[in-house]
Amino acid sequence: MLPPAPRPLAVLKETAPCDLALRAAAGDLEATQALLGYLVPVIRRVVAGVIGTAHADFDDVAQQSLIAVLGALPGFRGECSPAGYASRIAFRVALRARKQRGRELNRLDALARGNTDETSAPSPVEVSGAQRRRELLRELLARLPEEQAETLALRVVLGWSLEEIASATGAPTNTVRSRMRLAKDALRKSIEKNPGLSEELGVDA
Repeated sequence: MLPPAPRPLAVLKETAPCDLALRAAAGDLEATQALLGYLVPVIRRVVAGVIGTAHADFDDVAQQSLIAVLGALPGFRGECSPAGYASRIAFRVALRARKQRGRELNRLDALARGNTDETSAPSPVEVSGAQRRRELLRELLARLPEEQAETLALRVVLGWSLEEIASATGAPTNTVRSRMRLAKDALRKSIEKNPGLSEELGVDA
């Protein structure tokens, strides 16, 4: 008996993402290929939100995130959307990369101060408002407890509702709301010298 003919990729691309993910979790290579086409933009958006596209390792971190998602696919059970599943994994990979990069930069900065005169960092006025807002958010994410950072990233970076975050993370909506409140409190403390920034970031929505 001849093996079944492979399904056209175009047909698979019209399949619901959750069905694709379940097929991919079961080892369907064609479904995996189609699913990746759907998830790659999501993963890159999450990574960009955490470390920025100008980060020296952006492409590497995006690739590491994709590999991590692929490795985690056998554990997908359809309890949340594939985009949410991939977003959480990509967020954690990117956050670890940012923290690691921060430690490396701190060590280099300490060495530089030991050999050269200390120079002042650019003032907020010297940095565009949009760029400054993004960098403040990324710095905050790296300092927050992971659950709070994840909630803030999904809310602000991806624009998810509290209900969508609850569904993706498996936490009650009230817990998500509490994490968001704690993250917002930390944000306010970080930007207290720039009162309008909280509203511009959209965290009060």
